[in-house]
Amino acid sequence: MKKVLFSLTLCWFILEGHAQDDLVKKASESKSVDGSKGYKFQDIVNLSTTPIEDQGSSGTCWSYSTNSFLESEMIKAGKKPVPLSKIFTARNSYVEKAENYVRLDGGMSYGDGGEPHDVINMYAKYGTIPESVYSGLANGEARNNFGDMQANLKSILDNTVKSTDKNPSWKAAFSAVLDAYLGKVPETFNYNGKSYTAKSFANEVVGLNTDDYVEFISQTNTPYWQKAMMMVSDNWAFQWDWNIPMTDFTAIIDNALKNGYTVAWGTDVSEPYFSWPNGVAYVPTNALAINPKKLTQADKDALFNGPKDEMAITPELRQAAIENGKTSDDHGMHIVGISKDQNGKEYYIIKNSWGETNEYKGFLRVTKAFVQYKTMSILVNKKGLPADIRKKIGA
Repeated sequence: MKKVLFSLTLCWFILEGHAQDDLVKKASESKSVDGSKGYKFQDIVNLSTTPIEDQGSSGTCWSYSTNSFLESEMIKAGKKPVPLSKIFTARNSYVEKAENYVRLDGGMSYGDGGEPHDVINMYAKYGTIPESVYSGLANGEARNNFGDMQANLKSILDNTVKSTDKNPSWKAAFSAVLDAYLGKVPETFNYNGKSYTAKSFANEVVGLNTDDYVEFISQTNTPYWQKAMMMVSDNWAFQWDWNIPMTDFTAIIDNALKNGYTVAWGTDVSEPYFSWPNGVAYVPTNALAINPKKLTQADKDALFNGPKDEMAITPELRQAAIENGKTSDDHGMHIVGISKDQNGKEYYIIKNSWGETNEYKGFLRVTKAFVQYKTMSILVNKKGLPADIRKKIGA
C-alpha cells in the first residue's frame, strides 16, 4: 500500500510514561454514534486501540496500520500498550527492499509502499522501539514528508544498478540519506528506567510471537486453501499467503473481533463510494456504472446521505476488478470493531492513519460487501481464526 490521498492534521502522540488509561482509546467515544449525513450507528464490538495518528505525506499506511494492530495485540495480551515506531519499521523495510532492487537490476518497484507482512517480518528480524524514542521527525520536521528522501534514495539505487560492478558502497550512502532525513536509530535507549536494544525491547516489553500471525488473500486464478503469491507491486518481499474465498474474509474478521482480536487490512480506497470525510464506505447497486469523472457534487453528496442497498458481490466480480485495475493496492488500515446502522446492516469499525479530521475523528465504518469486494489482504492472529479455517491451514 502506498498511495497518499490526503494531507491531514498532525497527530503524533508522545506517550511513554503516561497511565494506561491515557494510552488506550475506544474505537468511538460512545456506543451509539449518529453521523451528520443520515447514518445512525450502534456499536456491537468496539475493541480498545491506541490513539489515532497521521502518516503525513508518506506512503507508510502499511506500517502505521499494522503497528497499530500490534499495539492492540499488546492490549489483548494484557500488556500496557506502547506506541511503536512506525518509521523504525519502515526504515528497515526500505533497506531490505533496496537490496532486492539492486539484486534484481531494478526489475521491481521501489518506494514508500509495503504490506502488513513487512511489519511482522521487520519485527521478527530487527525488533521494535517506542515511537517516543524514534519518531523519524528530524531537522525540525513536524510531520512525515518523504518525497525528497525517496527521490534521493531511488537515485542511489538507479545509479548502482547502472554500474558495472555494483559496488556495495551504495549501502553506506543509502543509510546516510536515511540518517539525514529521519535521524540515526539509537543502538540502545532507556524506557521506564531500563536500557534496551530494539530486539530486547521487542522480546521483553512488547512480547509478541511473530509465528502467531497469518496473512490471507483471495483470488480465483489460483486454488483456494493453498498459498499463492500476493501479486502487487509493493510485495517486494515476494510473500506467499493463504488464498481463501472472499466470504471467508468476513468470516475471519467477524470471529476475530468477537473474540477480542483486531485485524490488519489492506484495501482499495480509490472508488467514489469510499469517503474519508463522511467516514463511510459501501458498494452501491450501480457501482459498476459510476463514472467518477462525471459525478457532480450533488451526486457525491447523495452517495452518503444515509444507508443504501448494495450490489451483490461475487468472486467473479471481485476478480474482474483486480484484473482490470479497478481494485488496486491502495491503503492499509486497522479493523477494530463492528457497528450496525439504523436498518440493522453491519459495518466494520476502521481505524485510519490520516489524523482526526473526518466525520468520526479518524475512524470509518465500512460494509461487509465493501470488504469482500475491495480487500487485498488481511492479517490476523491465528488464535482469532474460526476453528475450521485454522484446521484447514494447519495453524
